[in-house]
Amino acid sequence: MTAKANILVVDDEPVERQTLSEILRLERYHVAAVANGEAAVDYVRQNPVDLILLDLRMPGMSGLDVIKVINRTLPEVEIILFTAHGSMESAIEALRNRVQDYLLKPASPTQILESVARGLSRRTARQQSRERQEIGLITNEHAIVALGDGTVIDFGRRLVRSGSRTVFLTSAEGRLLRIFAENVGKVFTHRELVLLVQGYSTSQQEAPEILRPLVSRLRQKLADIPALMRRIVSVRGTGYVFENE
Repeated sequence: MTAKANILVVDDEPVERQTLSEILRLERYHVAAVANGEAAVDYVRQNPVDLILLDLRMPGMSGLDVIKVINRTLPEVEIILFTAHGSMESAIEALRNRVQDYLLKPASPTQILESVARGLSRRTARQQSRERQEIGLITNEHAIVALGDGTVIDFGRRLVRSGSRTVFLTSAEGRLLRIFAENVGKVFTHRELVLLVQGYSTSQQEAPEILRPLVSRLRQKLADIPALMRRIVSVRGTGYVFENE
């Protein structure tokens, strides 16, 4: 994936933007560049991006603001934070927001390319791990769960059948439901569920925002299935629990 990866450079300084882009293009990466955080968010929503080289301090939307939006909408995108204004506080905040590489300007071409290679390797490892999980769901002898009223959860095919009704689940919804079904009565924190379902760690403040839309969609899909409706219960200030029937 190294030669054909799609990389987005985000920097408000034209010279920095051009220099980074040229370094990456020489290594045969597909590179796009934008001048601010708002343009970065718009670009990522409309185009495939594997990795973002992101300036920390920009007018308007800061680098950390961009990271928070990306984490909520496209958590599979790898991010490398790039700044001339390094500080322990900003480094810690970046790490809390899933950024695993933090470069100080001016960085050498070698440092930049090594950081990009590490980021793309992490992304590939996450993808392979998720693929193995999906294969495991299909081959695992416990992939199909039958409930007392005839409801069947097929985790391998990511669907729930109840009478004549069939509900199809996304990969993330399937992982979340399986975690609940295998841990009835166990209270999970928001951060634990984000890590188990999405595969990355996030802050205590960000985790509920990332998880809430996923739980809402799953609840809506299960709302008309008696054996599963209203079993995903919010635990105030903590997370969620899957209650007994």
